[in-house]
Amino acid sequence: MGRFEELEVGSYRMYPPKLQAVIDMFAMFDIPDRTNMLLSYADQFREVPPEIASRPFPRNHQVPQCESDAYAWAMKNPDGTLKLWFAVENPSGVSAKALAAILDKTLSGLTPEEISQVDAAIVEKLFRQNISMGKGMGLMSMVEAVRALAKAAK
Repeated sequence: MGRFEELEVGSYRMYPPKLQAVIDMFAMFDIPDRTNMLLSYADQFREVPPEIASRPFPRNHQVPQCESDAYAWAMKNPDGTLKLWFAVENPSGVSAKALAAILDKTLSGLTPEEISQVDAAIVEKLFRQNISMGKGMGLMSMVEAVRALAKAAK
């Protein structure tokens, strides 16, 4: 199955270790502290470099339903793992930038099989009630876009 075993115990699901560590860290905090942590991740966001993609970005990399006009790429490394890249066109897209940074930091370097197993439920685990339904749908679409890219890279 890869370098980690997906475990599901009751409704508790284990994710790749780096992602699980971030989810566990967020679970320890209430909304104000969680918001500050998300802002910190948004500050760590680095846009896709021009050697991977440049504006205008191809529509086939656009994340559907994302209010922040996000784009996603997965580039295969020589060892078969993937490197994730994102662009967020809305300057106010703090939540999308935070999620992009989290996905990059926790999933880049994993195999396509490992990445494709991550589900959109991580959005609720990270953001809780801190987002609107529309924003939540867009963020879940970011996770689904990454999964689709990973499945295509298999």
